Amino acid sequence: MSSGQAPPRSEPFAGFDAAGGGPPRPGPGERSADLRTWLRDLALGARFAVGGGREGWTRTLLTAVGVGLGVTLLLLTASVPAMVHTHSGKEHARESASEGYIAHPGDRTLLWADAGTTYHDHDITGYLLHPEGKQAQLPPGLESWPADGTMVVSPALRELLASAPLLRQRLDHKVTGTIGKAGLVGPADLYFYAGSDHLVARDAQYRHGNADRISGFGSPDRSDALGAPLEMLLIVVLVVLLLPVAVFIGTAVRLGGERRDRRLAALRLVGADIRMARRIAAGEALLGALFGLALGTVLFLAGRQLAAEVSVMSMSAFPSDLAPNPALTVLIVLAVPLASIAVTLAGLRGTAIEPLGVVRQALGRRRRLWWRLLPPAAGLALLAPLFGKVHNGSGINEYQVAAGAVLLLIGVTAVLPWAVEAAVGRLRGGPVAWQLATRRLQLSSSASARMVSGVTVAVAGAIALQMLFNGVSGDYVHSTGADTRRAQAVVDGTMADTARLAADARAIAAAPGVRQVYGYGRVEATRPDAGSLPRRADTQYPDLPLDVGDCTALRQMARITSCRPGSVFLVPPTDDAYGAADYRKYLRPGARIDLNGPDGDTYTGSPRLWRIPAAAVGVRSRADATGSHAWGVLATPQAVAGASLGELDGWLSVVLDPDRTDAIEHARNAVAALGPDLDVFTLYDTRTKAGFVQIRRGLFAGAAFTMALIGAGLLVTMLEQLRERRKLLAVLVAFGTRRSVLGWSVLWQTAVPVVLGLLLAVAGGIGLGAALLAMVRRPFHTDWAGVGTMAGVGAGVVLAVTLLSLPPLWRLMRADGLRTE
Repeated sequence: MSSGQAPPRSEPFAGFDAAGGGPPRPGPGERSADLRTWLRDLALGARFAVGGGREGWTRTLLTAVGVGLGVTLLLLTASVPAMVHTHSGKEHARESASEGYIAHPGDRTLLWADAGTTYHDHDITGYLLHPEGKQAQLPPGLESWPADGTMVVSPALRELLASAPLLRQRLDHKVTGTIGKAGLVGPADLYFYAGSDHLVARDAQYRHGNADRISGFGSPDRSDALGAPLEMLLIVVLVVLLLPVAVFIGTAVRLGGERRDRRLAALRLVGADIRMARRIAAGEALLGALFGLALGTVLFLAGRQLAAEVSVMSMSAFPSDLAPNPALTVLIVLAVPLASIAVTLAGLRGTAIEPLGVVRQALGRRRRLWWRLLPPAAGLALLAPLFGKVHNGSGINEYQVAAGAVLLLIGVTAVLPWAVEAAVGRLRGGPVAWQLATRRLQLSSSASARMVSGVTVAVAGAIALQMLFNGVSGDYVHSTGADTRRAQAVVDGTMADTARLAADARAIAAAPGVRQVYGYGRVEATRPDAGSLPRRADTQYPDLPLDVGDCTALRQMARITSCRPGSVFLVPPTDDAYGAADYRKYLRPGARIDLNGPDGDTYTGSPRLWRIPAAAVGVRSRADATGSHAWGVLATPQAVAGASLGELDGWLSVVLDPDRTDAIEHARNAVAALGPDLDVFTLYDTRTKAGFVQIRRGLFAGAAFTMALIGAGLLVTMLEQLRERRKLLAVLVAFGTRRSVLGWSVLWQTAVPVVLGLLLAVAGGIGLGAALLAMVRRPFHTDWAGVGTMAGVGAGVVLAVTLLSLPPLWRLMRADGLRTE
């Protein structure tokens, strides 16, 4: 070799990259892999996945099961918008189409009256119908009008009536048909239409009659907007439910890592470079993801057919209502395979694949923390500008909120591998089972962290949501002011006179489980000279309430020390701005009032004057069982015996026996027997806004599906890890290791990452919850009991999965695991 001539370049051994320590240099003509090369290597990887015998098929099927479970939930979530739209459309289609009062019957008019009721925790919607014209529109789902005394019911209500004799006594109409699918929101809908020839149209003042005259069905959608806080709550709910699914899919496509590494080393030995080996590995994962996509579609279609049989938190849907949004479906179909390729390539980024084996993190570098803190920092930076700016009446950037929440939760999963590595690296000594577990964690901390990452994200999100729910609940959960210790139900309706009031009270009190019934009848009186005033629109007719009841009822309305038949009491308004001038002028001992109160702004009929007794006593108002304060004249029936009261607006408070759970049902049956003019209302301490209730129900239903998915996915992941270590387990048993020791080692291998993951979940969840509370301008508060519950649920899921994996573990430790090829 002459001077100045470059030494000949030696060829590397087959399968080895050129020396140099850096990344492999592409050969001539292979500067970068084109699409054709990618497709060839991906197809080759798919062939290896299905051509590796039983082991290859088992690994691919396990991956497909894991991905398929995630795809099922994603498709279900993509169906929610269409389902909500369909449900809303059906709700409005069966509501009244009339927007104003209809005075006279016509060819298209009909009468309808609310006849809904409640049975235990089931709200039953129903209407009495009577067509006035031959062309009256039928309600959706009906083929003909129900005759008088008959009713058409939903399938769910038909089943409930068959199993609830008390409800059947109340709804005693003869069932002659079933409401069609077009008239029902869901298969669990409790709905009925009953025919009645006893309906009388109400007048313009809504005081006389028992039914509304309408022109048909189908009202426009005028539902109130959720408001910024509730909309933000909905966004966070979707993030919390879907992010664990995405994390789980990313874990599922990495199953079978150790066996795959040995195949990749063999490929390197026969001449494949690192890039090609990685593309082949991505092809194996891609095939499992495609099978998972197909399996998820099949599971979704099969589960959709069972939707009619399932009701979660009173929510149900027909199979046809569960139609995934086309755009979201396309996104899922594209994202799942691409994510499998990206996750596989990212997982091999720190792996040295050589012909004689695979070394992960060949340089032995410890994981760095700083870059793992960047996602939560970026998420906090996105949410910080919204602090204090999310309130009712304000707008909200949905993408900014969703991105910020996603980044904060991703930060929890990013920190988890570092935390597991840092913690298990310091573990030494202990029992044999503990040493086996810690050594395994030290060798494969990434796999252990990935296994519990889904649980960690789910728990962190649940803690944040709980903090947000508790923070904004005051805006959507209001106190009714009712005192449920004094009465548990109220009956109201129009009554002819005080005798009817007393008779109805006795009838209700005779029902089983009813301890006491007391109440009053109200007459809206007015000024004594109302009948002689000019009949003009600007004439003022003050409302002067007169309440008639026995002493027991009056003592519930005012602070009365002495009461006997014939007593009359004067109660001033609790608010000086409401009725104060009328009270001083007209409501005083010896003054006269006109019991013929006007219908709205119109005075009709003849005056019915009544003089307030001179012995009337002034008393202070007291909140009744409903939380209302009465004012005006309180009189016993004997004091108004000679007065012409006319119809009364009756209010009866019902006290129930707390030891009889069916007492309220007997009371409702007794009221139903008194006629359709009376309604029963159960008293509650709080009232919750419907939109808030729906989101909370949706969260519980979605959380149940998500935790079930995570549990199933954990089981698949753990079984795959045990299958990969079958030979090692068999060797340990052959050398005399007790099976119980190996069982405890598996439990400890799961427990350590779970504890670390739950600690991170608590910290991350509280951090995200604090940010969300700051956005809606609520003080920071943590419900530690709730935090403990959420963490306990997550730990329970992992414990259940671990226990379910023990039977396969015993089988894997048999001697036939020593066989090899």
